[in-house]
Amino acid sequence: MFYHDSWDVFDNLKSNKKEFREKHGEDVKGLISLYEATQLGIEGEDSLDDAGYLCHQLLHAWLTRHEEHNEAMYVAKTLQHPLHYDLSRFRDDTSILLNDFKTKREWECLEELAEINSSIVRFVNQNEITQVYKWWKDLGLNNEVKFARYQPLKWYMWPMACFTDPRFSEQRIELTKPISLVYIIDDIFDVYGTLDQLTLFTDAIKRWELASTEQLPDFMKMCLRVLYEITNDFAEKIYKKHGFNPIETLKRSWVRLLNAFLEEAHWLNSGHLPRSAEYLNNGIVSTGVHVVLVHSFFLMDYSINNEIVAIVDNVPQIIHSVAKILRLSDDLEGAKSEDQNGLDGSYIDCYMNEHQDVSAEDAQRHVAHLISCEWKRLNREILTQNQLPSSFTNFCLNAARMVPLMYHYRSNPGLSTLQEHVKLLSNNAVAGAERHVVHILCLQFVIE
Repeated sequence: MFYHDSWDVFDNLKSNKKEFREKHGEDVKGLISLYEATQLGIEGEDSLDDAGYLCHQLLHAWLTRHEEHNEAMYVAKTLQHPLHYDLSRFRDDTSILLNDFKTKREWECLEELAEINSSIVRFVNQNEITQVYKWWKDLGLNNEVKFARYQPLKWYMWPMACFTDPRFSEQRIELTKPISLVYIIDDIFDVYGTLDQLTLFTDAIKRWELASTEQLPDFMKMCLRVLYEITNDFAEKIYKKHGFNPIETLKRSWVRLLNAFLEEAHWLNSGHLPRSAEYLNNGIVSTGVHVVLVHSFFLMDYSINNEIVAIVDNVPQIIHSVAKILRLSDDLEGAKSEDQNGLDGSYIDCYMNEHQDVSAEDAQRHVAHLISCEWKRLNREILTQNQLPSSFTNFCLNAARMVPLMYHYRSNPGLSTLQEHVKLLSNNAVAGAERHVVHILCLQFVIE
């Protein structure tokens, strides 16, 4: 749970930086806590930005002086991946170095509880992964659409990271299904469909019927059929559970996505490079984030009514921010180079074409700044009370946190980082998951 408070307390740092450095330069725990707090800033909180920058400087300086310290590794990871932008489930247990264990028994309790947590989560996730692979094999789509990327594990990673409650097993499996279609249809539009075929394909989605698609190749026909079946089956399950049929909302989300894909196909076919703002507005939709978050919204356990559905249907700011973070991060890291031959442009291409005097490095810094600004907008949505359920806003936050794992900022794009996390999960490395909860449970156990 997050609470928004005034940032005026940080104003004093502007005029007392030297005193702060001298007094707190060696207080690594305090600096880390303050640095982590500054990551929750929103637009206009310049003093908070200054405090974060100062803490970053002091922690970096401390790290230079104490490279062999037992807390050095955690300080380095904090600077690279602050907690607010990271997923606790994928962090290792280096953070426990900062905990003050009064007795050996406390440490043993933590290890024991972490092992129990690890075993439970690992068993649940492995069982779900098995079900996802079986579903995908039985679906048979890979036999018809042979050229597309088939990465069931990658598709599953999104709901696994965002639906963190082990009890949400069914929800994670159900959400993997529309995610898989976002990836498959994206491949069709990027590389394998002609403009005429893609136009017919999009029209069929708008009509939401399989008739009059004889002109389409078989792989497109099957993809349409699978999309209809998965969406209609999803809507039926939600209706049985909540008494609300979401089919119209789901259809509109798919139509928006296909229209965005088709717009990009028109640009590619004509050789048109849009202005950066035009590209970004369309690119935010073509991430597929709205499709995924709409499906996730209906999978959660809370009361559904027309008013709140209308908010989600109209793409509220929180969904827009997650999509923008994903789009800009994807473009910044060139994540679409994963064995793809698509020639779709990027925001950086459009921006540099629009600003001829800007270097590639300057354009990349500009995109990084846009991502930072969008995180502040997302923070505002998280910290401000609204009509959306807190479980949904937390899901959106986790979706944004998943982006660095999928498009690692400091390594080659692709599945390498993702596979490493899966390996860690399989090898019992989720012991650090939800570490703050585990630590509290451990201390309660010791006290009792």
